Amino acid sequence: MLKINQLSFSYATKPVLTDINFQLKAGNSYALIGASGSGKSTLLKLMYGLLDADSGTVFWNDEQILGPAYHLVPGMDFMKYLAQDFDLMPFVSVEENVGRFLSNFYLKEKRERINELLTLVGMNEFSKIKAKFLSGGQMQRTALAKVLALEPKVLLLDEPFSHIDYHQKTKLAQHVFAYCKEKGITVLYTSHTPEEILMFSDEVIVMKNGSIIEKKTPQNIYENPKNEYIARLTGEVNVIPANYMKNENDLLLRPDQLKVVDNGYEAEVLQVYYIGKNYLLKIRFKDLILFIESNKKHSGKIKFEMIKS
Repeated sequence: MLKINQLSFSYATKPVLTDINFQLKAGNSYALIGASGSGKSTLLKLMYGLLDADSGTVFWNDEQILGPAYHLVPGMDFMKYLAQDFDLMPFVSVEENVGRFLSNFYLKEKRERINELLTLVGMNEFSKIKAKFLSGGQMQRTALAKVLALEPKVLLLDEPFSHIDYHQKTKLAQHVFAYCKEKGITVLYTSHTPEEILMFSDEVIVMKNGSIIEKKTPQNIYENPKNEYIARLTGEVNVIPANYMKNENDLLLRPDQLKVVDNGYEAEVLQVYYIGKNYLLKIRFKDLILFIESNKKHSGKIKFEMIKS
């Protein structure tokens, strides 16, 4: 189990993280989300031991993770960190980058391990290419294989699929997270993509202004967000003040939680967006702009109702 207790950090005199507390169960995957500048990347660096905390502790089971003030070479053998800059050697090949820390005493096993990882990330055909000639997405896939090479117990991934083409991203993420689940690797990853956040995490940790404000299952985060900030991190949301529908509290409703009906609240369709399976209707309800997901195109005046349970 990874335990973070009362962790705080400042750059010079500017507080960046304040009193961070949470635990990660071994073998689970966690999405770390928040607006840009909320402290996600700094937290990952602290957890890996690249920075020295002002106060607080990070433990993997009974072993404390300390920063550069205590280690000549920061980082821990059982943990790997993938930064947004990939940390590849530009003048050696893909396979050499992936096998950089694998033992040369067992060359057959090393080659098999490199091939296994390149297959996992879809980079076999580029194994002999020098890293400097790769695209951003290819570099990111190589870097993913590299951090998995020694099969760590903990993976810290900072936006691990951000440079990868959409048509490859989901398939790659499925392979990587399935592999980590099979091997019992604990994963903490940052993402700004709702699909990545919801599909691959066992729990979602939400940060705002250097603090943890929520830690729940993806379903809870999406279906029952406690505020607009959390809701918008995982998709489109309609914010309807309480007095508009005679409700006790303001309502946070996803577009699929509103439905076009024959009898309901009256609204005007302003624009229609095709989103594949359905249409997204931009409507005016009183002085609010809302979005409704519908299986049909609509125009002019419509009526709608809430279908949130």
